[in-house]
Amino acid sequence: MINHPLISLNNTVFLRDDKLVILDRRRFPGELVEVLCSHYEDVARAIEDMAVQGAGDIAITAGYGLFLSACQLPANILSQTETAKAQLEQARNRLAQTRPTGFHLAALLKRLMDGLSGEPAVWADQILASLNKIVEQQQLRSELTAQWGETLLEDGDTVLSHCFPGAALPLMLYKALKNGKEVKLIATETRPYLQGARLTSWVASELGVNTTLITDNMVAHCMSRGMITSVFTAADRIALDGTVANKIGTLQIALLAQHYGIPVHILGYGPPDKNTTEGKDIPIEMRDPDEVRNFHGTRITGEQVEAIYPAFDLTPPQLIRSIITDRGIIKPNEISTYWSLPRA
Repeated sequence: MINHPLISLNNTVFLRDDKLVILDRRRFPGELVEVLCSHYEDVARAIEDMAVQGAGDIAITAGYGLFLSACQLPANILSQTETAKAQLEQARNRLAQTRPTGFHLAALLKRLMDGLSGEPAVWADQILASLNKIVEQQQLRSELTAQWGETLLEDGDTVLSHCFPGAALPLMLYKALKNGKEVKLIATETRPYLQGARLTSWVASELGVNTTLITDNMVAHCMSRGMITSVFTAADRIALDGTVANKIGTLQIALLAQHYGIPVHILGYGPPDKNTTEGKDIPIEMRDPDEVRNFHGTRITGEQVEAIYPAFDLTPPQLIRSIITDRGIIKPNEISTYWSLPRA
């Protein structure tokens, strides 16, 4: 596995002594700053404040928050299973509410809670063991998704990405280069947190990919000039009807791509959300408007100006060519067949 902070999660979210250490992704690539979390509430705030980004990585981080909560169960309730479980449920609910659009976080927390057995004194060890397995599975899932995605690339392609699509995108491009394909990346900067500039562009360029950064409002111009051959983004949630929730701005890119005849591929990694039948059922997280009115802590507009910040939008299946998973490449309207495909 490539040893880069944005490829291997263990490099950016890890336990040290009795604390969770998060390398603050808001500060990448200029500096490596640690956020130390000693309580699940610290973890919740770190997730809400965007210190960790990317649906899968956020979910793992929340899992560590649940681990901290299990470690800190008071000694006087370790013999009271129901009371201890209720305390962990409180932590689970707080962590699950941090990012409501993505389903990975809530699903992982449920998996950890469902896996608890025996006395509360052993729950922390059980959670940690499960997290270690999940991290390994996530790394493998990224590798397999990248392998499938690479098959869609041809020599001379230029891929447009939006936000940070996780490890699969840079791995996909890296594999294409290793296979003799000359591929390039154009990344949108992704306002207001600049994940495309700070994360996607950085890791791709570090892996030797020819990378160009553009502002979010340059996409139509670049497509009209024939500079882009395909679009690859990720998904924070995929409904059973093939609707994709991803970083705000994905929908307008997909609409432009349809106009210019450019295929849109979604790096879905794993399955859709079984509990979300249609796209309209996906909640859209509304974040603090000041994240739009300010830039790096400086007000960029008038005091009377209002703003909105829906963090995600919904791209319908008819605008998507394929969803790429660890089990293969699937048409959006057939995403429910994921579970019938063989595991790698």
